[in-house]
Amino acid sequence: AQNLVESGGGSVQAGGSLRLSCPASGSTYSMGWFRQAPGKEREGVAAIHTGDGSTYYAGSVKGRFTISQDKAKHTTYLQMNSLKPEDTAMYYCTAQQWCGKLSLLWSDYDYWGQGTQVTISS
Repeated sequence: AQNLVESGGGSVQAGGSLRLSCPASGSTYSMGWFRQAPGKEREGVAAIHTGDGSTYYAGSVKGRFTISQDKAKHTTYLQMNSLKPEDTAMYYCTAQQWCGKLSLLWSDYDYWGQGTQVTISS
């Protein structure tokens, strides 16, 4: 089982940057980041195949967010640049334990963390 604990959230002004971190308890097939703002549906933001490093982004963050990993530490990062007020949300780290597909669908993941809040002010 994976115990995912996100860190790195906070409050910044629009245009600023934050880096989220998520250490996994061991090997995974893929890792993902999701977000959910109050009153809105949960949205897949980015995913990474931990084997070959291939990535997948939502259109809303492509070019601004970068998902990466430190394989030795089983840690996944989400570098968020050029942040906008609409990026304000609770951000969740997810893990797909077994072979599946690189995905931005919550239902494709086996484990998730408690979330870290990101607040962007205008």
